Amino acid sequence: MKESVFALRRARRLAGGVWELVLAGDTSAVTAPGQFVNLELPGKFLRRPISICDWGAGELTLLVKEAGEGTRELVRLPAGTELNVLSGLGNGFDIARMAEDAILVGGGIGIAPLYGLAKRVLETGRKPALVLGFRSGAEAFYLEEFAALGLEVRTATEDGSLGARGFVTDVLKGLPDFRYVLACGPTAMLKAVHALPRITGGQFSFEARMACGFGACVGCTIQTKKGLRRVCKDGPVFHKEDILW
Repeated sequence: MKESVFALRRARRLAGGVWELVLAGDTSAVTAPGQFVNLELPGKFLRRPISICDWGAGELTLLVKEAGEGTRELVRLPAGTELNVLSGLGNGFDIARMAEDAILVGGGIGIAPLYGLAKRVLETGRKPALVLGFRSGAEAFYLEEFAALGLEVRTATEDGSLGARGFVTDVLKGLPDFRYVLACGPTAMLKAVHALPRITGGQFSFEARMACGFGACVGCTIQTKKGLRRVCKDGPVFHKEDILW
C-alpha cells in the first residue's frame, strides 16, 4: 500500500451514471489487475474504494459509478484537483494461474478491472473470450475500448436492447470449450456464474462496502472454505474452490 497525491487530469461520462477518470501520480504500488485504490474526498470522513481499470507509468484510469453524494462530487471535480490516494490495495487476478481456455466475464461497473486484465493477458500472447452484461444498451460502456484491443465483445442485456436478451450466464451456456472464468460484478452474477456446472475453476472479484480498505476494520468479510476472509485485504479476488455462498 502506498499513500500519495494524484491530480485529476480529465473526467468523461461514459453512459448513465458511469464516468471515466484519469489521474496523474505514482502508480508504482499497483502490481496486478483487479487491485483498487481508496480515495480521500474533500469533506468526507470515509474514503471511497474504486477498482483500477488500467494503469501505466504515472497514469491511473478509474471507472466510477455515481452511487451517492461522494461519488457524484468526485466525478464532477475540476481538472487539476489533487486527491490523496491509497494505491496498490488488495490482491488482483493471477494471470499465471488462469487456464488457456479462460473467459472474462463482467457485469455493470464490475467490468472496470477486466480492461486492464485483458490488456495484460494479451501481452502473454493469449486472446481471451469476453462476455459483458448490462441492464440495457443505454447503460453499456467500454465496448469500443475492448474491441480496440482486438477482442470479440459478446454482450447480454436484461431488456434485450443490446446483444443477447438475459444475463451473462445465458451467453456462457452457448459458448463451447471453456471451463475457467475470471469474473467481476454484482454478487448475484458471481453466484450464478459460479454455479454453472461446466465451470471447474476461476477467479471471482467481489464488490463490498469498505470502511478502511486495508484490513483493519474487518467490515467487509465473507465466508470461505478457509474461514472468514476480508474482501479488501485477502481479496477482492478469490479462487472458485475457496468460495462459499
